[in-house]
Amino acid sequence: MLLALFLAALTLRPQIVGIGPLIPEIQDDFDSSHALVGLVATIPVLAMGLFAPVGAVLASRIGTRNGMTGALALLGTFGLARAVAPSAVTLVLLTIPVGIGMGIANSLAPLAVKQRLADRPAFGTGVYTTGIQIGSTLAAAVAVPLAAALGGWRWALGTFSVVTLLLLVGWVLLMRGEGPHIRASLPHLPFRSRIAWLLVAIFASMGAAYYGLNAWLADAYTERGWSDAAAGGLIAAMNLTAIPASLLIPWLSERHGRQRLLGLCSVVFFAGTLGLVTLPAFAYGWCLLAGISQGGMFALVMTTPLDLEERPERVGGLVAMMLGLGYTLAAAAPFILGAVRDATGSFDGPLWVAVGCTAALAVWVQLLGRARRVAV
Repeated sequence: MLLALFLAALTLRPQIVGIGPLIPEIQDDFDSSHALVGLVATIPVLAMGLFAPVGAVLASRIGTRNGMTGALALLGTFGLARAVAPSAVTLVLLTIPVGIGMGIANSLAPLAVKQRLADRPAFGTGVYTTGIQIGSTLAAAVAVPLAAALGGWRWALGTFSVVTLLLLVGWVLLMRGEGPHIRASLPHLPFRSRIAWLLVAIFASMGAAYYGLNAWLADAYTERGWSDAAAGGLIAAMNLTAIPASLLIPWLSERHGRQRLLGLCSVVFFAGTLGLVTLPAFAYGWCLLAGISQGGMFALVMTTPLDLEERPERVGGLVAMMLGLGYTLAAAAPFILGAVRDATGSFDGPLWVAVGCTAALAVWVQLLGRARRVAV
């Protein structure tokens, strides 16, 4: 089960993260604006928000195993179709079902952990979030070299999709002996819970900073005179350090408290993002800090609903609300940052917006700690 979740998680970010370093080439190919191409990074995040509740509903109807299988098939198939898009508009439209597949799969993973590893939720969450981080890192690192070696950005995106379909085969083979994990109850969305809304705010601000940086950080440093490969390496560095952090920090949280480590990660994420704007000469160091903190935070935040609720349908409702609204709000970041770049003529403005997101994140985390203490 854990190995299957890990393989599935490897597919959940390359189609977003890997496209960031390729945006300049895509933009030149289609002769489009920063805002339009930014939609390619915005739409998957938006779809992950809008379709997160669908994952919980599917789990109640056909089970987590079958739901994940369908989601990965959607992701890989339309990823291939997107690689041959004849225009920027077609590329944007074909990105929609790619995002739907991501959204459904993303919301099913925590439910699978709750069903099978209820006694060690941080460990199970750490396994699949580590898979997400590894997939992100590999995609960021190989996107530009793949495009150069194979003949363009289309081949790079096509390769990501073929790998997704191969990993889908691995998921199916590993899970063929598992039951479908069908739940009888539909999820309950806790709209009246203050803690639930704080989780939405945390996830939204964390996601806005992360996806905004993945979409435009490479372009920002290319604008400062870096080569495409060196600028793409910043994205790889940020995602690389998230790999051990997404497994190690949840493990530490079982001994030192999740809320304490969540607060520390939020401050370090803010410091790393601020450094990218104010001290760009040390960009790789700042990306390493941002990666460690973001990787740890993502795993801890995904574990929090499993700590707060016991019944699967209530976990599903909290996850659906957190991911649904959180991703929906975060989805605007790549488009907004691209629009700010078009309006100002420089990437300094977009990077400062990312700094503002991480500052807000640190505030929301502190408020969550207070709310949880009051609830106890």
